[in-house]
Amino acid sequence: MTQLEQRTAAETRVHQPGETTVRVGPVSGRVRWRQVTVVVGAAVAVVLLGAASLGRGDFPIGLTDVLRTLVGLGEDTQEFIVLELRAPRIVVGALVGLALGVAGALFQTFARNPLASPDVLGITQGASAGAVAAIVLGGTAGGSGLLGGLGVPLAALLGALVTGLLLLVLAWRSGIDGYRMVLVGIALWAVAAAVTDWLLTRAEIYDAATAYVWITGSLNARTWGEAVPLLVALAVLLPAALATSRALGVVQFGDDTARGLGVRLVPTQAVVVLVAVALTAAAVAAAGPIAYVALVVPQVAIRLTGGARPPLLASGLVGAALVVGADLLTRTVLPQALPVGVLTAAVGAPYLLWLLVRGRRRSTL
Repeated sequence: MTQLEQRTAAETRVHQPGETTVRVGPVSGRVRWRQVTVVVGAAVAVVLLGAASLGRGDFPIGLTDVLRTLVGLGEDTQEFIVLELRAPRIVVGALVGLALGVAGALFQTFARNPLASPDVLGITQGASAGAVAAIVLGGTAGGSGLLGGLGVPLAALLGALVTGLLLLVLAWRSGIDGYRMVLVGIALWAVAAAVTDWLLTRAEIYDAATAYVWITGSLNARTWGEAVPLLVALAVLLPAALATSRALGVVQFGDDTARGLGVRLVPTQAVVVLVAVALTAAAVAAAGPIAYVALVVPQVAIRLTGGARPPLLASGLVGAALVVGADLLTRTVLPQALPVGVLTAAVGAPYLLWLLVRGRRRSTL
């Protein structure tokens, strides 16, 4: 038996049900068909929800007219509504859900903790502090002053990045321990929340109202000006996140195991955290801190795929479907249009409590 035949036989013996080995020259990998099905199904769900959202609203448009508008054959009014009002909102929602889903999967796999998400680690709260500072100190319209000149999205981006860098620096002790990172993140969340509350007490009533809408997380009035920079950011960050997938699969078994298998642990940890922080910062800068998407979606993706860790691409697409679907519900089903972050928080907060209760029960067994 040749060496290639021996290797193929060994791979066949360790196959799990529903797996197929695919070989292209010297490169081989396993395809898990259940995971592929979830990825395709989530992508189809995003497309269907987006198509439904394009035609629903205060001015309903039929599916045929929506398709005609998308190919440039619609009326001027329909083109304005579909292409300028609804399409940017849907695209931003899908990209934000994709970014938050992948960021949550990175954090939870790295920390080996289902509570590790940008919401719990203080990154979204840091973005909120930056945005509220821009609104309160610079004026609702981004008036005079340094913070006002930066604009709310850029201030939120800076707030998230600064908080993420503080998280990396304070949790670093010759590497990052997941448990320590969660504790440091909770402390940073508390500090950022205190700064946000202090700024709101100083704000004029109109600025405070604007700030409260923003920190809830909303897709209202999103334009291509938010969609295009977010798309560019994801074009860089998503391949970087997927490139860490193999190393993350080893890191989840512990630091000693990862070192023994040849993983350069410290650079890998730093890259994973920085990519996850950057994904979160880009998403929050585009639509505000849409709560609990990054917390809930990776755990949903695990259960759908039947894997041992959050799958990155599946988590991102499930997050996109969640945000687009939640926005559709807030605009068409609820009696009053609400920011999409209200609905995701209504789903995510009970889930967070359930995680805490389950963790406490396990610790007392």
